Amino acid sequence: MTSARPALRRASVLIPLYRDAEHALRVIMLRRSPGGIHGGQLAFPGGRPEPGDETPFHTALREAEEEIGLSPSRVHLLAALPLFQTFTSGYVIAPFLARIEPPAAWRPDPREVDAVLDLRLDDLAHPETRGEAMEQLANWPEPRRIEFFKVGEDRLWGLSYRILAPLLPRLLAGEWKV
Repeated sequence: MTSARPALRRASVLIPLYRDAEHALRVIMLRRSPGGIHGGQLAFPGGRPEPGDETPFHTALREAEEEIGLSPSRVHLLAALPLFQTFTSGYVIAPFLARIEPPAAWRPDPREVDAVLDLRLDDLAHPETRGEAMEQLANWPEPRRIEFFKVGEDRLWGLSYRILAPLLPRLLAGEWKV
């Protein structure tokens, strides 16, 4: 007798990119507010769909506006990337790569966002920013090796790492016009 697995939940994230005044390629991420299953983690803006969202891309746009104040009019879709599945929280994530026009100031929602991070991709590409460690989370049956980028005192790991790590060389090689 097999037990049925619960249905995977859907969510979308925006991978917001832009070039700064020195023409360096940058990505906007956020540090989640404490609490909840992903509290304190570095992530892309995003979340679950709501009834008014026409498509998964509209979910990502709405969430980016709610979480960090990024107006949809300042977002230009570059690519819908392949779906990713989380390992522990039961989500299938639709990531959307976008060129953005950053606002004069970010407006993080304090209920969801502890900080907005504006990261240079060149900095993330340095070998010394990569790390790995054995970690034991409460809902994991045993310790697992995780890979991550060091971002200041934080670690960018999990699904965000799995999305960004293979994209990084492609972005720096100019595969998309940002």
